[in-house]
Amino acid sequence: MTETPLHRAHPVLQGDYYTRHFTSGSSTGDPMDGDTLILNLGPQHPSTHGVLRVVVELDGEYIRRAEPVLGYIHRMHEKMGEVKTYLQYLPNMGRVDYLHALAWNWAYVGAVERLMGLAVPPRAEYIRVITCELNRINSHLLWWGAYILDLGGFTPILYAFADRERIMDILQLVTGSRLTYCYYRFGGVSADIGETFIRQTEAFVKDFKKRLPMYHDLVTANMILRGRCEDVGILPLEMARRYGATGPVLRGSGLAYDVRRMEPYSVYPRFDFDIPVGRKGDAMERYDVRLAEIGQSLRIIEQALADLPDGPYLSPDLPEQIRPPRGEVYFAVEGARGKIGVYLISDGSEKPYRVKLRSPSFSNLHLFAELSQGTLLADAISIMGSLDLVIPEIDR
Repeated sequence: MTETPLHRAHPVLQGDYYTRHFTSGSSTGDPMDGDTLILNLGPQHPSTHGVLRVVVELDGEYIRRAEPVLGYIHRMHEKMGEVKTYLQYLPNMGRVDYLHALAWNWAYVGAVERLMGLAVPPRAEYIRVITCELNRINSHLLWWGAYILDLGGFTPILYAFADRERIMDILQLVTGSRLTYCYYRFGGVSADIGETFIRQTEAFVKDFKKRLPMYHDLVTANMILRGRCEDVGILPLEMARRYGATGPVLRGSGLAYDVRRMEPYSVYPRFDFDIPVGRKGDAMERYDVRLAEIGQSLRIIEQALADLPDGPYLSPDLPEQIRPPRGEVYFAVEGARGKIGVYLISDGSEKPYRVKLRSPSFSNLHLFAELSQGTLLADAISIMGSLDLVIPEIDR
């Protein structure tokens, strides 16, 4: 195992001591051990966000070892997929990641459509892009407000929630929901968008493009935030790859991997947008990547609204009963936290034979154990927040 760069590291946690004891998972018996403290971080808000418990071993203010403990809210989503019909299982997707539910909707319906060879009308594809990107901005705004709250700043979350309300009002017009959306359908979407939706979305994009610089003035340039994030939790690209990290966590370490570009789906190849990346891979660059992604999502929405085609919003070839042919399929989309993958096996019946979900938070969390070793406890909170974890997604 490659030695992790340690920020503000305790001397005994560097060099051979680190290699011999922390990569092997034990520090028992070393004369330099001294007194340590076992501390539970979570499950609680803030910092571990409700249902994640992390057991840490401390030497003073420095972390010797950290172990994420999962299972406090296991929902058995994959197993439920085997006992429900394809359509009955669709609402589960909004509960796997309640902050970017539409991306999970898309991954699941996309897998079934690929298995069935079902074409989606162009208008439906554009509607999916617009609504999914609005939901991505919504997710990043909640992360932004909650992350600053984790670090001790209360005011920014009020700004974030004010802007999220506008997005939720818009999405409620067509989905009927404000959080756990179940809007996409096999072959399209459940309802068309109207002039009110288009007008309100255009107004939001125009207003928020002017408002986003205020976020940087209020928070990004703040010396306290930068002191808590710069050179904290430096994630080398090799380590990110080793753990299977994706999304802003991976892009913050310098790799411009985005499913919308690298494994193109839907009509994303028609749009002009950039893939924000960092260089150093610290918490500050993961922060910067997410804020930059909000701007890119606004660009995509603008282009999609300008080119929105007429036509049906649901495939006319959709059968009354969903019975994909025998076979297996994998379909991936880019979620707010990284690569979302759905693997299905069909036996030709109305229920999936097997469902396997690839959740980005699962991979992104597990690098925390190695990344936090040797850091200050306060820095570990900053590192964890910079990973943007959704715990139900992890436990599935």
